[in-house]
Amino acid sequence: MAIDPSTLQVDVEEQESWRRRLTVTIPAGTVQKERNKIIKKLGGKLKLPGFRKGKIPAQVVEQRYGQAVDQEMLDNVIGEAYREALRMESLEPISQGQMDDLDYAPRQDLTFSITFDVEPRVEISRVGGFVVRRPDIQVAEEDVDRVLERLREQQGAWKPEEEGAPRDGDQVTLTITRLEEGEPVDEGRPYEIILGDGEAIPDVEDAIRTLAVGETGDFSVAFPEDFPDEDRRGEKQHLRITLEERKSRELPEVDDEFARSLNEDFQDVETLKEKIREDLGKEAAQQTESAVRGQLVDQLLEANPFEVPRSMVERYMESALGDTSKLDPEMVERTRESFRPEAEKAVKRILLIDRVAEVQGLKATEEELDERVEAIAEANDVSPAQVYANLQKAGTLEGLEREITEEKVFEFLKDESTIEEA
Repeated sequence: MAIDPSTLQVDVEEQESWRRRLTVTIPAGTVQKERNKIIKKLGGKLKLPGFRKGKIPAQVVEQRYGQAVDQEMLDNVIGEAYREALRMESLEPISQGQMDDLDYAPRQDLTFSITFDVEPRVEISRVGGFVVRRPDIQVAEEDVDRVLERLREQQGAWKPEEEGAPRDGDQVTLTITRLEEGEPVDEGRPYEIILGDGEAIPDVEDAIRTLAVGETGDFSVAFPEDFPDEDRRGEKQHLRITLEERKSRELPEVDDEFARSLNEDFQDVETLKEKIREDLGKEAAQQTESAVRGQLVDQLLEANPFEVPRSMVERYMESALGDTSKLDPEMVERTRESFRPEAEKAVKRILLIDRVAEVQGLKATEEELDERVEAIAEANDVSPAQVYANLQKAGTLEGLEREITEEKVFEFLKDESTIEEA
């Protein structure tokens, strides 16, 4: 159907955080005209006893199908009027419209209200003059040793132990049965954990340390006060724990043979350590750059405050949290609410960086994107065409473009600010 926009009465109410409430009134004549058209169309299709096809009187159709006619009419006129009103007011919703009021009676004007979010307008008043401090992150020999120890653990072999109590770092296989009044209430569940890694609550780990392989004990345990599920904090349970198996990890010696076993490019331990120092140095540089960027964003947000639509924050949280349909709804809601401030800041950061890039002309160009793709291709010994194909298939080409844009924005912000070296 087509509605004459000049016959519509449109009112826009600005609400908080870029929320808009659009109220539209449609003349009774327009409403009735659409209703009559639906009745005529329906009457031409129906087959009813005592009437020739296509000759069913409107009042009969009205009597039998009035509710369905009203529903189709409302869908048609509200949908068309809503689109016309958005066009008239130059509004572009970024969220699903929510009908919060509908006033309809036969042969009277129809009024409805729909609420939605619009794209926020980010006003930039200051982009420079900030003072940030670049932290001094040094790579110490202890850091190299920690990496070597992790590599030893990764290459270690598990050795069954028949005697002695479990120690931190041991892999233990258990059966845990819940008890009530000293009697089992389930068949017992098998578990395999690394003792001391926090995979079980502290009271359970303490109980395991008292058992020998093949031994069973009954224990009273309590969930700690910092347990993630608040409802279980302080909860006490009686458990029967059987230590089925215990394994200790045999670690290889850090020698030239160990270095070569990791990669044939490592001729000896010193070559391996140099590579570790190089990687740790790159990681430290990334951490310092991240710290500088974080300070710049914080000061940029403080200098250019604005609100973000709730719907954008909700979408960000949904994307970050993933599929939560199989999790406890109350726990999911608590997680969402605790995560909301961080999500809101992340959305503000995205919008603000985009706005700075737009105002300062810092959007990634096609040439810059081509150069980045060529660098990736050269590093991986493949063709640029293959890299483009892989990025498009994975849906990450836009992410690479955004990465280039962000780099340009932060270089601009650093040029406009003072970076103090620690």
